Amino acid sequence: MLTKYAIDYVLSPHHRSRSCTHFTDEPVEAEDFLMHLLTAGVRVTAIRHEGAALTGHAFDRMLKVAAGRIAAQLLRESLQIDADEVKYRFGFAA
Repeated sequence: MLTKYAIDYVLSPHHRSRSCTHFTDEPVEAEDFLMHLLTAGVRVTAIRHEGAALTGHAFDRMLKVAAGRIAAQLLRESLQIDADEVKYRFGFAA
């Protein structure tokens, strides 16, 4: 049985290191992993769902959700406000 999500990434894109893949069955874990990749500056080369590569809007949406969660987390920590306040003031779901 295929895992639901597979994320292909390159750890050190400036040095042409080999591609790695992270497998998970949980969509939230996939978003969490994408958050870590984005904050580390890692190149995300592909996201697959149940074996099929996400392209266009679906690929961008996964990354947008992860980036929004990063932004919400940074705002909460920096401004010392709760998740509801972040959503009300900035529109990021926390």
